[in-house]
Amino acid sequence: MFRFLTAGESHGPCLTAVIEGLPAGLALDIEIINYDLERRQRGYGRGGRMQIERDRAEVLSGVRFGQTLGGPVTLAIRNRDWANWEQRMSPLSPPTGEAVRTPRPGHADLTGVQKYDRQDVRDILERASARETAARVAVGAVAKTLLSQLDIDITSHVVSIGGIRAQAGNLSFAEIKERRDRSDLGCADPVAEASMKAAIDAARERGDTLGGVFEVWCIGLMPGLGSYVQWDRRLDTRLAGAIMSIPAIKGVEIGDGFLSADKPGSTAHDEIYLRPDKGIFRPTNRAGGLEGGMTNGEPVVVRAAMKPIPTLMQPLTSIDIKTFEPAMANTERSDVCAVPAAAVVGEAMIAIILAQAVLEKFGGDNLTDLLAGVSHYRRRIGG
Repeated sequence: MFRFLTAGESHGPCLTAVIEGLPAGLALDIEIINYDLERRQRGYGRGGRMQIERDRAEVLSGVRFGQTLGGPVTLAIRNRDWANWEQRMSPLSPPTGEAVRTPRPGHADLTGVQKYDRQDVRDILERASARETAARVAVGAVAKTLLSQLDIDITSHVVSIGGIRAQAGNLSFAEIKERRDRSDLGCADPVAEASMKAAIDAARERGDTLGGVFEVWCIGLMPGLGSYVQWDRRLDTRLAGAIMSIPAIKGVEIGDGFLSADKPGSTAHDEIYLRPDKGIFRPTNRAGGLEGGMTNGEPVVVRAAMKPIPTLMQPLTSIDIKTFEPAMANTERSDVCAVPAAAVVGEAMIAIILAQAVLEKFGGDNLTDLLAGVSHYRRRIGG
């Protein structure tokens, strides 16, 4: 089973990820991992932390001469800012500096100190920080490397920021990927991007933040990943849960999602055709590539809504957790808008779940056996 764990705090020495279940013989290129890490750091509206960090992954175990060995793969991402936080974040030394006592509305701060019986909000916010997602992006890059061996590709783009929507509905997967790579916001619509940037500038001036919506596409998937036989094996269940695990994500839809609730069944579903040159296909993809909890061979399309970041330079009203007196919420160095970064994390989480589904279906302790199993299956179903 493909699975992973991450560890580390936002201002600790490093972030770590341990990946288990990768087949032996998979060639890993560290620069592919680092490229996705760099993409996560980009984006108009990012804060000062991204000027400090230069995320690079180190491989600590499970790889020899560029190939996986079948054992756990350990990745580490050093925090350059640790040099400025070593005393305040020391694992074993006595406490130094003042405790953070004013939790931010919309963050894990208050509930975290209640749950874990802490007297310093920093004990919570360091791990709850979205900085943790850098480790997930590294894991996702490994998962994408595995999927690429099966001609499965993933991309993402920003659909909206602050209520400004991009117009990209008629673009192909390749066009979206190419335009996204040229955009400061990961947006495939340059006209909308200009308005989004203006909105981010205005929010920065107000000391405010903006959320938005991103979309992840995956092409090349064979039908039959996932299953309908149990609720927790349905692939849409797992994809939605993975996306909802990203900090600040408050909504997920697959395919037409909420729009399909307003349609009659005659216009909500994808008709099935057979053509000698195409095989079985659907001319539309309202289901977003998933039917009955399984991939149906069409592109998987997942959309996610991200709320505005809860760290505001004009903070909201809160309380002091020691005195219970009213106080203004804590401020941390943060972003005005992180939707483009969240889209990269979304790609990673989708890739991880799909890699799990592939390995569950086809098994294989090594890449040779995995590729043979996939090839046999594709021949059998004619795809």
